[in-house]
Amino acid sequence: MSFVSMPRQDLLLAIDSLAQEKQIDREIVIESLEAAIAKIAKHKYGEEFNIIANIDRKNGAIYVKRLFDVIESVESAGEEYDPNTMLTVAQAKKYAKDPSVGDVVEDALPEPEFGRMAFQTAKQMMTARVRDAEKGRQFEEFKDTIGDIVSGVVKRIEFGSVFVDINGKAEGYIKGTELIPGEKLAVGDRVRALIMDVVRSNTGPQIFLTRTHPMFMEKLFVQEVPEIYEGIIKIKSVARAPGSHAKIAVETQDPSIDAVGMTVGIKGTRIQPVINECHGEKIDVILYSEDPAVFIVNAMQPAKVAKIIVDEDTRTAAVVVNEDQQSLAIGRRGQNVRLASQLTGWNIDVMNETEEQEKRAKEFKEKTELFIGALDVDEMIAQLLITEGFRTIEEIAFVDIAELEEIEGFNPELAAELQKRAKDYLERIEQNYFEEGHKIGMSDDLLNFTFIKRPIIMRLGQAGIKSLADLADLATDELIEILGEDTFSNRLAGRVIMKAREIAYNIEQDEVEE
Repeated sequence: MSFVSMPRQDLLLAIDSLAQEKQIDREIVIESLEAAIAKIAKHKYGEEFNIIANIDRKNGAIYVKRLFDVIESVESAGEEYDPNTMLTVAQAKKYAKDPSVGDVVEDALPEPEFGRMAFQTAKQMMTARVRDAEKGRQFEEFKDTIGDIVSGVVKRIEFGSVFVDINGKAEGYIKGTELIPGEKLAVGDRVRALIMDVVRSNTGPQIFLTRTHPMFMEKLFVQEVPEIYEGIIKIKSVARAPGSHAKIAVETQDPSIDAVGMTVGIKGTRIQPVINECHGEKIDVILYSEDPAVFIVNAMQPAKVAKIIVDEDTRTAAVVVNEDQQSLAIGRRGQNVRLASQLTGWNIDVMNETEEQEKRAKEFKEKTELFIGALDVDEMIAQLLITEGFRTIEEIAFVDIAELEEIEGFNPELAAELQKRAKDYLERIEQNYFEEGHKIGMSDDLLNFTFIKRPIIMRLGQAGIKSLADLADLATDELIEILGEDTFSNRLAGRVIMKAREIAYNIEQDEVEE
């Protein structure tokens, strides 16, 4: 016997309408309704039966079926035998012409009547399944948009955090700390923000937005400056004090293009929309350079730099400015130099010419005392070595002996003796360094880590970091907390940890960065 409902084109129209409204696949709606009908049929005919429902995709007709697995015999099924879901071959012939063991046979059932309770059950099941599908659709739609700018309307504000309707498709969330300081948003305002993260949850995808991240400003420039969008001008880095001040470094490989001028626009026409969007944030557009000294000088704008001294080993730079430029170079509460440091990835120390002279005099005195003590020479020889450009004992120990011999007043015997004393001193320092490290339990792999200076390595050991693996397992903020912000910038701390992981775990650098 076969039970089939009449064609229901109205049902298909309702399904199509719901699928379009929720922006989900039509098949998902149909499967949800089939599950709901099967649930009602089970309630009527018995929960113990394996009942399914099918809806004809062309005419909307509904088919309800009870399914049975065909077995050889009751004995062959053993303890798993269930008369409600299994039939022997002989029993199955009632429903199929030539059944075999392993087949599934169908028993057609009348379509159950949709009473008030049944209708409510079906509605609840469908609503739940459609809602789950909608959540899945939203997550799939937004999971690959992290780093994109979206526009939406403020729906509500709770405890300083803002909930944003993203074009009717999903809801975004801006924590109070991710809003630009000083801006006041109200319900109904249109707002742009960067998608920072998308997380799947039981209540639907949580879309976290930000207006303070440097990438938000970067993406705003991509939208406002065609040359940046097309890749003719590249943004190298961005540093922000949200709502107050920002610096953005740009470059181009086309010598005929003024990268800074193009980014700013005639009379600021291109940069002004970004400033407005960022609540009046002052923006310095900086020309990027591969030469760190030039890049740092550019980054210190609007201050004019008189002289710069860089130390590539520690990525630190001493910037010398005229006294009338010092406050401008440092900025209010140190903001200008801090942003320049973030932009370039270098630790920057600002001083005026008088302070620089005092610093040089102090360093000259310290080096003189070092050379006198380490080489057992008089003050005249020590200062003569410094005047000739020698700054460390290592330079004296490993320089070509001819350079020492060429110093006025030196001879081959004196040059050889100075170099021998320098090497002896370094050997003593080396021995003392390892002895001190071993006393506090430090391993040789950390003691031999040449990426950072030894006094810093000893500070790590004293803080409980005993091996290179210990260093590699640190987070950037943990390393800065141990050594202090005056020792490492965020970027430099990250580079140190990546290098430690590369050596400790034999990981390629590009893998670590990924």
